[in-house]
Amino acid sequence: MSIPTPHNQAKCGDIAKTVLMPGDPLRAKLLAETYLSDAVCYNQVRGMLGYTGSYQGKPVSVQGSGMGMPSMGIYSHELFHFYGVDTIIRIGSAGAVDPSLKIGDIVIASCSCSTSDYAAQYRLPGNFAPCADFELARRAAQICEDKAFRYKAGPVLCSDWFYDESQGLPEWQKMGVLAVEMESAALYTEAARAGKKALCLMTISDNPFTGEAVGADVRQNAFTQMMEVALSLV
Repeated sequence: MSIPTPHNQAKCGDIAKTVLMPGDPLRAKLLAETYLSDAVCYNQVRGMLGYTGSYQGKPVSVQGSGMGMPSMGIYSHELFHFYGVDTIIRIGSAGAVDPSLKIGDIVIASCSCSTSDYAAQYRLPGNFAPCADFELARRAAQICEDKAFRYKAGPVLCSDWFYDESQGLPEWQKMGVLAVEMESAALYTEAARAGKKALCLMTISDNPFTGEAVGADVRQNAFTQMMEVALSLV
């Protein structure tokens, strides 16, 4: 496939080697306008906004991934294989599974359990374990330590189901899963296949067990901390 792709109107050289990916394209716009210098919009196809600018003199792009593994799979695959991106850092929200996690805490996804068959396309002779790039995860944990941000690092659940009738979260909790979200397994699998780097940083925005959910003001502060960590990795 050549570029532009069916999903991205960017031309060669428009996208930086490191891309930060929130799920929401409007959050990508907000992040670009808030944190990046001289940000230029390179994609508006299907409303999946993407911007390239600089942060402390380093080029960085911010682009929405959409919701769920199929959408993350499309955009991360194209960024890795067609646009020469080396690193994708997902910056999103997650629901708490570990009872010690509080609203606003940061989760560093060291690996991703999944309800999906995403990796079946590769016809591997077994089950693939999607994992973060260790160096990125290690550095993210150190940054959280240095800044005294509340965080946990460990496995997350990447689910195909937002409205989950399986009632399976208590079983995942028993396995030490920290949080549930919808994109990490696809991103880690695509990165592994492409020989590239990926990390998922999430902020706890709700608790499926208690029904607690984040307010707008808390979400603003929590995402700010996560963005500080992500940008420090660029």
